Amino acid sequence: MNKKPTSKFKDYTQAYFSQGGQLDQATRSDLILNYTPLIKYIAIRLSSRLPAQVALDDLISCGTIGLIDAIEKFNPAKKVQFKTYAEFRIKGAMLDELRSLDWVPRSVRRKVTDLEKVYSELEKKLGRPATDEETAAALNLDLNGFHKLLDETKTVSFMDIDMMRNKNPIPDDRGSLAETFAADGTDPFAALNVAEIRNVIAKAITSLPEKEKLTVSLYYFEELTMKEIGEVLGYTESRISQMHSKAMLRLRSKLKNKLTS
Repeated sequence: MNKKPTSKFKDYTQAYFSQGGQLDQATRSDLILNYTPLIKYIAIRLSSRLPAQVALDDLISCGTIGLIDAIEKFNPAKKVQFKTYAEFRIKGAMLDELRSLDWVPRSVRRKVTDLEKVYSELEKKLGRPATDEETAAALNLDLNGFHKLLDETKTVSFMDIDMMRNKNPIPDDRGSLAETFAADGTDPFAALNVAEIRNVIAKAITSLPEKEKLTVSLYYFEELTMKEIGEVLGYTESRISQMHSKAMLRLRSKLKNKLTS
């Protein structure tokens, strides 16, 4: 079981205060060494949803760069623990690398776009989330064909980070997701946007079908693997992966509709 590592180091927030925001080289090295297990954990968790051609070592390398960036830019005045900030920077660096690689074929992107559109249209028409049967019928597919389509598009299950970033400018930053969610409320406009996004996501998750909502909760909040969720819910890992894909498609559609309106 790939459990999230628990840091044995003290939180370095106070160290930044006491040293005027500057850490010596020995402390920086200790931080990098201490957070290496976290980098590996995030990389392994991310790679489990990616095609084989995306190398784990490349994600780890990007994550290390993200950690170094976090050490350089961490601002204790924002009242955020360094570990929390570092985690955002590490994952953000990995996702930036994935976007630059453009690892998703255009054909798959088109299928994802089509699925999001169908989910959105059916929900507006029905006033509730569409079932597999209804979605398959709208796509002119049988259930087996629909489930195969979900498997083909499951690697594209990340939230649209750039969409959220562009809606939430933060002064003195380039709009990174880490800074957005680390905002301490000193800028009313930024704080309002962050609160709005959190509310939109919370409402969108609440509106998911029960099994999909539970899958999202266990995966993102309890941090179980797809296999572990399957064992809890009594489904195969493949079936859980499909539930996750459907949930992400519904959420992406809801977020795009809300944040681009």
